[in-house]
Amino acid sequence: MFHLCTENIVLNDTIFQFEYIQTVLLGWLNTGSMNTARYWHTACILKNGKVLAVGGYNGISVLNSTELYDPSAGIWITTGNMKNARYGHTASVLRNGNVLVAGGYNDISALNSAELYDPSTETWIETGNMSNARYAHTASVLRNGNVLVAGGYNDISVLNSAELYDPSTGTWIKAGIMNSARDGHTASVLRNGNVLVAGGFNGSRRSNSAELYDSSRESWTTTGSMNIVQAGHTACILTNGKVLVTGGWGTNHRRNATELYDSSIGTWIITSSMSNGRIEHTLSLLTNGKVLTTGGYNSQFLNSTELYDPLTESWTTFYTMNKARCYHTASVLADGRVLVSGGWDGSVSLNSSELY
Repeated sequence: MFHLCTENIVLNDTIFQFEYIQTVLLGWLNTGSMNTARYWHTACILKNGKVLAVGGYNGISVLNSTELYDPSAGIWITTGNMKNARYGHTASVLRNGNVLVAGGYNDISALNSAELYDPSTETWIETGNMSNARYAHTASVLRNGNVLVAGGYNDISVLNSAELYDPSTGTWIKAGIMNSARDGHTASVLRNGNVLVAGGFNGSRRSNSAELYDSSRESWTTTGSMNIVQAGHTACILTNGKVLVTGGWGTNHRRNATELYDSSIGTWIITSSMSNGRIEHTLSLLTNGKVLTTGGYNSQFLNSTELYDPLTESWTTFYTMNKARCYHTASVLADGRVLVSGGWDGSVSLNSSELY
């Protein structure tokens, strides 16, 4: 794409005006690579605008390393190591700016440990342990600042338990029992403060059930079931408050179907399908209200991306990433760009990052 620019230059009190053509690059551009290749890690945006990548797996070993991406410089720098190596964990940015990492797997067993990252000192400290070890769970920051962890797997069984972390005390308390055990599900904090948990694997089959956690009553209630059975899907809250769920494992294949949850009536409706079925992909809400999905897997590792428009409820194919990847992360930066990092391309763990 080309953009016509005009610029004035003053020379010896005379103003000269000239025009020039500026090339504007659209699509995905490579940016600085991470210091360590990793997938099934987490990435979260700190209050200072930097992105913290945590843990993961590099194809050989589980990682306790973490690193920071500086959008202004386009580079990654290493920061403090966690006490425990882990992947399949969760990372949540607390009100005070610290990051809570909970659970995960260390290639030997599921973890109940949790740690806090302090961006001001770039160090990790251990905090209270969860009652249950778990990975492939979800974590949601509630309106009161507490963190709700739900479901997951503990090496023996899929869990229906939930716990609440209180940052003021650094401790966990039980948060009721979900109606269905599940891992590989999604959790979305709705406008009314409730948490919608949907889909996942219940130990014997993939599920289409959904339920709500009411933080004011500290209780779980069932809500409308999804039209499609799925696990390994992704979810995103739209600007209109509805929840968009995409892809995932169906009964026997990767799905391209998507559907919307309307919290005002507690039901799901099917919306238009993606061009590609995909699992372990990402969803990012852009500043214009559209939703970007990237990568994933569908009998092959994908570098394709697609854009969902909530106004027309339609998908369009979008710019192709430079690398196919799944189990990667996607972070919407303060300036609206999307940073995609790491992942697995079917052969190797990736340290590359790219920006849209």
